[in-house]
Amino acid sequence: MNSITDYNSAITRRQFFRKNGTGLGVAALSSLLGSGRAFPDVMQEMIPHIAPKAKRAIYISLIGAPSQLDLFDYKPELKKRFKEDLKGWLAKEGQRLTGMTSGQAAFPLAPTIFKFAQSGQSGAWISELLPWTAKMADDICIIKSMHTEAINHEPANQLVYTGSMQSGKASLGSWLSYGLGSMNEDLPTFVVLHAQHSSPYSNVQAISARLWGSGYLPGKHAGVALRSKGDPVLYLEDAPGISRNLRRKMLDGLNAMNQRSYEAVGDPEIQTRIQQYEMAFRMQASVPELADMSGEPEHIFELYGKDSKVGGSFAASALMARRLLERGTRFVQIFHRGWDQHGDLPRDLTSQCKDVDQGVYGLIQDLKQRGMLEDTLVVFGGEFGRTIYCQGGLSETNYGRDHHPRCFSLWIAGGGIKGGQVYGETDEMSYNIVQNPVHIRDLHATILNQLGLNHEKLSFKFQGLDQKLTGVEPAKVVKDILA
Repeated sequence: MNSITDYNSAITRRQFFRKNGTGLGVAALSSLLGSGRAFPDVMQEMIPHIAPKAKRAIYISLIGAPSQLDLFDYKPELKKRFKEDLKGWLAKEGQRLTGMTSGQAAFPLAPTIFKFAQSGQSGAWISELLPWTAKMADDICIIKSMHTEAINHEPANQLVYTGSMQSGKASLGSWLSYGLGSMNEDLPTFVVLHAQHSSPYSNVQAISARLWGSGYLPGKHAGVALRSKGDPVLYLEDAPGISRNLRRKMLDGLNAMNQRSYEAVGDPEIQTRIQQYEMAFRMQASVPELADMSGEPEHIFELYGKDSKVGGSFAASALMARRLLERGTRFVQIFHRGWDQHGDLPRDLTSQCKDVDQGVYGLIQDLKQRGMLEDTLVVFGGEFGRTIYCQGGLSETNYGRDHHPRCFSLWIAGGGIKGGQVYGETDEMSYNIVQNPVHIRDLHATILNQLGLNHEKLSFKFQGLDQKLTGVEPAKVVKDILA
């Protein structure tokens, strides 16, 4: 073959159906649906496998891994064992140690210094660090038996948000975009928000677009990150002297050239590029209206807390998430970093909790009063747990904790989840799970299930394999927590 023409004359069966799937057949389908635009991904990705309980979801990602021992996994008896050296016990248990504590001569037991109280009909034990969360105990399901294989942040976060510790996989939000499609052609289906932490002392883990990337899925399913300050999207405004009509003509010409390239080589990423240009054009009108919160009544700002008027704060991000959802965005992910307390935990964890507690309470109550919580799934948690033994120096008022993958806590609400319950249990040391273990894959299967997708059927052919969010190892829907 000596030319593009020769290449295209040797068209394969798959190329034939791919190219025709974006041609007359889809154009006819678009006209039947009343849409003026043809779309290239055919309808299978917009048809749920099962009856969905939720239409949309928010995942609040606490990057760094909050301590379950200081927030949800109450172990009062450990106070009697303050400073007990666990070195021999840990060796018998086969404890994996990170490089940060492997050289310690002793591993003193560090019980929490924070008070706990029972809340809601479930009697859930919730730390004094989360007073607003305690008020909504009947709205949430606390899972105390989460576990993972990863012991370091990067692979742990990739497992939580892409289903694999290996790079290059599609993220949870991208799978939802691929499996369910868009509910608003003027806004991205999957949006990422980065909320700022307030403490100058927080140990902040680096994260990258791998956690919201599309991997092997078409590029249009990647998360779109909105900036917390200034213009939400860079270069969204037209340059001086460029009118709306002129911009439309420029895009039409560019799209025509891209379409000719697509017809020549059949690369689906060219179609993605065309769609991204079109989305950017429509976002020029939709995003400024979205970002303008001046129309929100004062009682809404009071509900989320005073920081909701501060751009980039968690409270402002939570309010923005609600605005995105009610405008048709399918999945919003809020990243809040600074939860990695290897030392000075009482100071830093207190600050982190203050950042998010009222904001997430306001979000749940706001969704609830708008009738949206019943079909919106909300997840709140980190990538693994923290150790019962202290990292570094231990005193009665200060301590730190290392990474612990064998158990951790998170909560989930709305979208067909039964609120007011605590699921799973750990042993007296918050070390092993003794009842109802839930793996990251099980959480993914449950999220997909609530949004109408079967984790075993949602797949994408790549490198000769049927790729899935939950991979090839066993995964189950956690049916006990469903309403």
